[in-house]
Amino acid sequence: MALTDAEIKELEAQAWQLRHDIINVTVWAGGAHIGGGLSMLDILVLLYFKYLNIDAAQPEKEDRDRVVVSKGHGGVGFAPVLARRGYFDFDDLKTFNQFGSPFGMHLDAAKVTGVDVSTGSLGHGLPMAVGLALGARTQNKAWKTYCILGDGECNEGTVWEAAMSASHFGLTNLVTIVDRNGYMIDGATEEVMELEPFSDKWRAFGFTVLEVDGHNFADLAEAIDTSLAADGPCVIIAHTKKGRGIDYMEGNVKWHYGSIDSTLADKARASVDRMYGKA
Repeated sequence: MALTDAEIKELEAQAWQLRHDIINVTVWAGGAHIGGGLSMLDILVLLYFKYLNIDAAQPEKEDRDRVVVSKGHGGVGFAPVLARRGYFDFDDLKTFNQFGSPFGMHLDAAKVTGVDVSTGSLGHGLPMAVGLALGARTQNKAWKTYCILGDGECNEGTVWEAAMSASHFGLTNLVTIVDRNGYMIDGATEEVMELEPFSDKWRAFGFTVLEVDGHNFADLAEAIDTSLAADGPCVIIAHTKKGRGIDYMEGNVKWHYGSIDSTLADKARASVDRMYGKA
């Protein structure tokens, strides 16, 4: 179902707040994978504030939808979303990635409420998501599994083994989304290990491919709806910008991981406000 103007406005308000949250958590932590956290944020906002069948008051309820953030290093973007969704207090993130904190750079499902699986070893999220989806189908459960992949981790063979499995088993209860920001830790994906023709690779593995602007809520929602209604596996290739919302970070591999002082944080906040017309 198409998003209403009111829903888009509400989602944009959440995304504005969360971009500020990411800046604050990065400052508190002394550094974080801020570029990729910002690039996937709008995907997370749409899932957690529109699509997911979840209840923060019952985080372990059996029929909840599952989310696998395969690009686990993006925890600085994921953790604030969980906090704003009510799983824990946002101020708890003042200890993010500090000694003794439950909030590591890669979120641990055994320590952080709302995290379904621990990730961070790249390439293993989609295999786990396929297993979850198969488990739900075997048990005749209606819940869905959503997997967010980084484009750089699609160099990993396990991603394609999982894709082959999803196609073989005809999984329709799995929504696969690739955060296609074009960069990985060592540079542009096409320079480090060329992915293109990326869409054709997924089609060769039996997926229907949906390519969208990963920062456009209406386009993302339409793609998710199409995926949920499909009779076979779909992948949503969400074209995003690394560092989205912070002008000096956008499209700059330097900000795959970085730290920001008070001056850079102020510039980042001003940039986010300008993007949302709040300056």
